[in-house]
Amino acid sequence: MDFIIDSSMVQSLLLVVIFLSILVEIKTGGTGIGALLGLIAAAVFWGSSYVKGLVSLYQIAIFIVGVIFIIIEILTPTVGLLAGIGVVAIFYSLILAMGGDINAIYMMVISLVIAIIIFAIIIKKLPSSKLWKKIILTNTSSTEQGYVSSVDYSQYLNKEGIVLTELRPSGSVEIDGVPVDVVSEGKFISKGEKVRVVKIEGMRIIVRKVE
Repeated sequence: MDFIIDSSMVQSLLLVVIFLSILVEIKTGGTGIGALLGLIAAAVFWGSSYVKGLVSLYQIAIFIVGVIFIIIEILTPTVGLLAGIGVVAIFYSLILAMGGDINAIYMMVISLVIAIIIFAIIIKKLPSSKLWKKIILTNTSSTEQGYVSSVDYSQYLNKEGIVLTELRPSGSVEIDGVPVDVVSEGKFISKGEKVRVVKIEGMRIIVRKVE
């Protein structure tokens, strides 16, 4: 027990396992993947610290409450409030357990970063829970779902039409029986003239008078 408490490297390793198990459980929705390892790491971390007299039951209780809140959020996903409170409670209890000073914060941040790196490596191999899908936006805006980022005017390229309103240089042209807003190459074009689409620049349809 003394070795575990006195070795900051071992303590950091236990924190990495604890953080990683929490991330895995949030991702998988409480399937038990990594939970056992996380519980063992937490038991060793808090048990050894308590035996040494470095932590109180109050600090352990805060950690347990944080874990319970996260479990409730995983099983009955709400708006994520309970998970947020749970994470804060866990961080607070761990900082207190490691001395409550700036070094404790540094150790926790480093351990968290390492856990996130490991999690990022294995994340694609893990199933996703409802809570995880709520945290991470998985849906994309695609044309199949009815989302269109911009109108494709390439279909009008090289087509001819009749000017409906005077182009000064912008105006309206009828192409294939459809009124379309266009811009001339800078020249004035009268109503009734025939024009050809010579260029498409994003949302702009550029036309030229047909001689």
